[in-house]
Amino acid sequence: MSDRIIFLGTAGARFVVTSQIRASGGMWFTLEGTNLYLDPGPGALVKCRSKREKLDPAKLDGIILSHRHLDHSSDVNIMIEAMTKGGFERRGKIFAPVQALEDDPVILRYVRDYVEEVVTLREGGSYQVGEVEFTTPIRHIHGNAETYGVNFRSPSFTISYITDTKFFPELIGHYRGKFLIINVVRLKPSDLDHLCLEDAERIINEVQPRLAVLTHFGMTMIRAKPWELAADLSQRTGVEVIAARDGMIIELEKWKEEGD
Repeated sequence: MSDRIIFLGTAGARFVVTSQIRASGGMWFTLEGTNLYLDPGPGALVKCRSKREKLDPAKLDGIILSHRHLDHSSDVNIMIEAMTKGGFERRGKIFAPVQALEDDPVILRYVRDYVEEVVTLREGGSYQVGEVEFTTPIRHIHGNAETYGVNFRSPSFTISYITDTKFFPELIGHYRGKFLIINVVRLKPSDLDHLCLEDAERIINEVQPRLAVLTHFGMTMIRAKPWELAADLSQRTGVEVIAARDGMIIELEKWKEEGD
């Protein structure tokens, strides 16, 4: 399979998730032949196995949780079972904050024995799966949930994922991948620890990635037509900005430049 990102869900708030106005399955990354699943929320396994997606979880090399909230983690245990063929093949790695493993665990202890390794994410951490390196550069501000975004690096690509968080200036310096994925739950600023469209614009303006993708939408974003908001951001920032759709596939080769 070519290097790609598959969006198996773009829902980003409790009402959107529980009503399934948008799917909430998370993201599948294929980089340099390595398959990683990020934030398997409600419906992750069903979306993988749908006739449209036809993704085989038994080919996964790792599963990453940015934090323990259910819209990011509820399908993690069944995805572990699927990755390990019901526990009959000990394979794959699990990466999660200690809070998701010990304090109020969302990963059941018995399925942890099915995988090759369970790795605790931490601020400033660096990790390896196959040909892909990734880091969790800084802890986010997201209520009392221990939360980390991710920077992926392979021989061909750098991808930054800014997960749920309140905006703080250090985000800009820590997520500078050529491909930038931002969770944008809110249209307008609020007291909630989530990014809004204004925050996303500030980050994109400063980072100037090759491509920026908005995802994880709450109702205010959905009602405002995120595809139109992304087009407006493209004009204002000079960066190609798109709004993720359920099932959307980004073929990364398309966005490479000579010399990469």
